Amino acid sequence: MASTLALPAPDRSQIPPDPLVQTRDLTRIWGRGDAAQIGVSRVNLDLHRGEVVAIVGPSGSGKSTLGALLAGIDTPTSGSLVVAGRRIDALKADRLAAWRAETVGIVFQDFHLLPTLTAQENVELALELGGVRRRRRRPAEAALAAVGLLDKGNRLPSQLSGGEQQRVGIARAIARRPVLLVADEPTGSLDQRTGHEVFDLLCGLAAGGTTVVFITHDPALAEAADRIVTMIDGRVAGVQ
Repeated sequence: MASTLALPAPDRSQIPPDPLVQTRDLTRIWGRGDAAQIGVSRVNLDLHRGEVVAIVGPSGSGKSTLGALLAGIDTPTSGSLVVAGRRIDALKADRLAAWRAETVGIVFQDFHLLPTLTAQENVELALELGGVRRRRRRPAEAALAAVGLLDKGNRLPSQLSGGEQQRVGIARAIARRPVLLVADEPTGSLDQRTGHEVFDLLCGLAAGGTTVVFITHDPALAEAADRIVTMIDGRVAGVQ
């Protein structure tokens, strides 16, 4: 499977100079007092455009929490998150949802495809939810073509292999040409060969200028990233 994506590059003329993503003392805590549970604590990171960054660490280390914060799925308790010069942590829920739909692509481990919709319809639905009210067919087809599945756009998820379903998930995430893509264990449900193919697709996105953040337990994939962020007990233990 080719790793070079055919989607046209998004217009980044209005994006300030690097870094694209900046976190300062980013913290997420649930509860209070003795019952407080720390998700991430005082995380400081700079992520650059076109960079592939792996987030690794043991279970419960805060990897997925950090990914959710970067993607705008969750909001921090304190600290700041700036993406393309915009304070994301300060956005209200409705504006955060609109920002996420316009700016971020999200890839899940378990695909999250609607079983009664075809691959094409799954991608088109993501475009509709992201605010594209008309002319969704062509961008959906472009996204499916980019992941090598244009000829399977009329198939239901049950008619696709696990790797193909994950590639539809990537097509759904990239259809709006995001500047930031966050993938939480995107290869965890796949065999090693297919998982590495999916990783190659993500690297192809980065080659087009998208910043790719992926959470993984696979040491080989982490080593192939531009940088590795190691999380332990909610904190960044090292960046290499």
